[in-house]
Amino acid sequence: RGLAIHFLNKGIEPGETDKVIEACKDAEVTIAYEDGVQHVYLNGNDISSRLRNEEVGNMASVTSAIPEVRKKLLELRQNNVVMDGRDIGTCVLPGADVKIYLTASVETRAKRRYDELKEKGEDCNLEEIAHDIEERDHRDMTREIAPLKQAEDAVLVDSSNMTIDEVVQAILTLCK
Repeated sequence: RGLAIHFLNKGIEPGETDKVIEACKDAEVTIAYEDGVQHVYLNGNDISSRLRNEEVGNMASVTSAIPEVRKKLLELRQNNVVMDGRDIGTCVLPGADVKIYLTASVETRAKRRYDELKEKGEDCNLEEIAHDIEERDHRDMTREIAPLKQAEDAVLVDSSNMTIDEVVQAILTLCK
């Protein structure tokens, strides 16, 4: 998502593969913890508040299938880190000590996203959000390079009917 923000900042459209590849050359994404809170930096600028934006997710979904973007992501990876993403356990950190395939139904994810956007005061439509999630899932699951799938050694956690505290507890239990 950090790279996706970089591409968007440069005015690159999702289908402009050559521009995406070129933009990988001047992107530096780092993670820092401040007062126990994770912050993501792009070329020194805190981009944490933008990571969950819908356009960022869509750009990340489209551009993550580009081999040069995959290469850049592998260069940026860090050890001893908690990382989430659609191919972290299968491609980025296949040797991770703990792998969790965290999922929820489309309806649950759409409602969570809808509530998050409403809380921020944004105008949104639940059905459109659900449709976008279904499209992104399909695109990510069927892409040729690094498709979204559960790693063979990942533990499935379906959070559809769980509270955030229950999800955290389930994950902590797996990490002990």
